[in-house]
Amino acid sequence: MKLYRKLIAVITLVSVFSTASSAFAADDTIREVFTDAFYGAAIGGLIGGALLVFRDKPADHLNYISYGAAAGVLAGTAYGLAKSARAFAEVGNGGIKVAFPTITPELIVSPVTKHTTVAWKADLIRGSFN
Repeated sequence: MKLYRKLIAVITLVSVFSTASSAFAADDTIREVFTDAFYGAAIGGLIGGALLVFRDKPADHLNYISYGAAAGVLAGTAYGLAKSARAFAEVGNGGIKVAFPTITPELIVSPVTKHTTVAWKADLIRGSFN
């Protein structure tokens, strides 16, 4: 029963912060990250609950739900951070924003050998000039 109380308290806390106003950041980056973390926790908890079906005594393995929710929070937070930041430093609107860059794959074809290789790239600086 204690586990359920803790889980409900964490979900309530995350949902309160995910619906907060945009006072935390001008471009709602933190709100996006909290929202993705909340959805990750919900999906992870559901997956953990679904895995109980495969155990002989499901009541002895209720920690699967909390482990799934915790993994979902981590995955959702990582997804939210990767989705919200595009470059290490962004220049625009009179300020500089430093964030974790998005790492994207890029295919490079050699004109001589015709080999295709995968290169990983991350933008270091991005700016808009008006």
